[in-house]
Amino acid sequence: MKLNKYLSAVFLAVSLGSVVGCASTAHHQGTGENIDDSVITTKVKAAIFDDPLTKVLVIKVKTFKGEVQLSGFVSSQEAANRAVELTRGITGVTAVKNDMQIK
Repeated sequence: MKLNKYLSAVFLAVSLGSVVGCASTAHHQGTGENIDDSVITTKVKAAIFDDPLTKVLVIKVKTFKGEVQLSGFVSSQEAANRAVELTRGITGVTAVKNDMQIK
């Protein structure tokens, strides 16, 4: 009788473990999305560097699922606006978050 209860408990534990393993997980960024984001980041950095108004600025660029975050210090609001404008012109950019500060 004890063996029957023990086997039932083991079977129940294995069954529950299997069901938990089937639960869906949160979507994580895949390799293809990561490559797309790195391409966007590179293009944004190149556009900022190639522009005479923004090339001397130190602007950090981060991209996640097409959303680009610009941060750092800029010399004027005009320079910040230009960096945002350049970023929006890049293919694949879905949104721009401007965290730049004027010094």
